[in-house]
Amino acid sequence: MQPHLFNKVMHDIYNYDEYFVQKKNATGNLGLLPEKKFTALIRMLAYGSFADQVDEIARMGKSTILESLVRFFDAVETLYTRDYLRRPTPRDLQRLLQKAESRGFPGMIVAVSQNDLNVLGQSPVFNDVLRGEAPNINYEVNNTVYQNGYYLADDIYSRCFGILQAQWAIIRGATCLFD
Repeated sequence: MQPHLFNKVMHDIYNYDEYFVQKKNATGNLGLLPEKKFTALIRMLAYGSFADQVDEIARMGKSTILESLVRFFDAVETLYTRDYLRRPTPRDLQRLLQKAESRGFPGMIVAVSQNDLNVLGQSPVFNDVLRGEAPNINYEVNNTVYQNGYYLADDIYSRCFGILQAQWAIIRGATCLFD
C-alpha cells in the first residue's frame, strides 16, 4: 500500500471513529497508536493472516486486533460507499465515454466505473443493461450508427482479480474473525 494512501485512509478513519484515537488506559498509560492498529489490520488483509499470527508482531492482543479490523470495515463502508460504490451519474457516464473514445473505443462503457478493479457482475452500469435500463448511447464506427454501449471485458476481469489476489491475500480466503 502506498504511504500516502495509507495515511489518507488512516486519517479519515481516525476522524470517523474515536476507537482509533490514542487514549490513556485505566492505569494512566497511553494506549496503542492508531498507526499500530492500522498496521496490524493491514497485515491481516495483505497477508491473509489470522489475528494470532499478527498479535506477536504488532504486540497487541488478539481481541484488539479483531476489534480494529471490524471497526475498520465499518468505517471504510460508511466513509467511502457514497463515492466509490455508487451508481455512476450522467456526468460520470459522459466522462467515461469520452475517455474510452479518446482511446479508440467509441461507445464503450467502462464497467469499472468507480475503480479499475470492480467485478463486471457487481457493476451498477452493467446491472442497468441487464434490467433494460441502460442509457442510449449514439456513436458511429465504420459508417454504422450504434445506439447501445458495449463493455470491454475480454479477460480483463480475471487479470484484475489476479492482481488483487496477489496484493491482498484476504481475497484468496477470508480472514478469521473468530476462534
